[in-house]
Amino acid sequence: MKHPPPPPRRYGVVAAVVALVLLACLQIQYHHLKVDLGKAGFASATQDNASNNRVRWGRTRRAATGSTNSLPRGIVERHSDMYLRPLWDDSAAATHKNKNDDHNALLAMAVGISQIQNVDTMARKFLKENYAVMLFHYDGNVDGWRHLEWSDKAIHILAHNQTKWWFAKRFLHPDVMAIYDFIFLWDEDLGVDNFNPRRYLDIMVSEGLEITQPALDPDLSTDIHHRITIRNKMSKVHRRIYDNRPSMNCSDESKGPPCTGWVEGMAPVFSRAAWKCVWHLIQNDLIHGWGLDMKLGYCAQGDRTEKVGVIDSEYVVHQGIPSLGGPSLSSKTPRRSLDLRTHIRRQSSAELEKFKERWNRAVREDEGWRDPFES
Repeated sequence: MKHPPPPPRRYGVVAAVVALVLLACLQIQYHHLKVDLGKAGFASATQDNASNNRVRWGRTRRAATGSTNSLPRGIVERHSDMYLRPLWDDSAAATHKNKNDDHNALLAMAVGISQIQNVDTMARKFLKENYAVMLFHYDGNVDGWRHLEWSDKAIHILAHNQTKWWFAKRFLHPDVMAIYDFIFLWDEDLGVDNFNPRRYLDIMVSEGLEITQPALDPDLSTDIHHRITIRNKMSKVHRRIYDNRPSMNCSDESKGPPCTGWVEGMAPVFSRAAWKCVWHLIQNDLIHGWGLDMKLGYCAQGDRTEKVGVIDSEYVVHQGIPSLGGPSLSSKTPRRSLDLRTHIRRQSSAELEKFKERWNRAVREDEGWRDPFES
């Protein structure tokens, strides 16, 4: 016996329920879609506004303020310095200007307590000219310097077993150094009995030099690696050497290191413009600086054979003391110190090869770069 079909009314109720469920689902989906579109629209509008801001501010403010477009123009301070600011007596801040009104300079050195007497002599000479002094302490001993009368006038930065290049990359940014006309980035084992920093900078300016080093006294220096660094007693400045040996072949025709356009890494002095370039040349992870000296001429702001030189009339003694990672000054040299020096030498050589590889790779990959010193 067949059952009769359900009344049409029951079908209508089911259809209505299904329709309501579908409608609710569509409303929920529409709500989520609206929210998503709103977010996307906001992001797009933000990007458009940022783009418009870049266009509006780019030509007039990009160079001056970098990424500070959200700040009012007058509040932006582009540079800083290493001057210590007083907690009271604000008039003391006016004493920072060099008393000679000629140059503003900074001496920065990586130092250890074993070289305190040598560093003391150097720091006094620079502070006497009202130049700034910054000490990078690689041995962790800062308190051992506090008894020096000038210690509170210097900036002290501590990081264990790091080189001056490591410190320089992190603490001598060009924007901070912009107030200084010259940067002395020196080793701690230099004798300065015949050196006056003010006279040195006067010569550097008068000769139009951007990168220099003081000549080395050949009679007293114990660690001379390159002939170009030796003092010429007959000149005030020299920019090249002459050497007929096949391994050197330095003549008037020489266009680059180590015959001309070159200084060693132990006692370089940089102009502000040169340092801005050199800071970028320093590699963040290659801390020994091997290989940098051969490329410093690219930062000479012109012809390196004219803009790079060795100043003879203000000369120093290179004592050649391997303080960082080296033996103590006692008569008995610890075996561990010798082992450390061996490892440091190997690491330096390895970093030299890495630097060369990076330079060559950068030259290959930058198709728009042309070597200014290649004929």
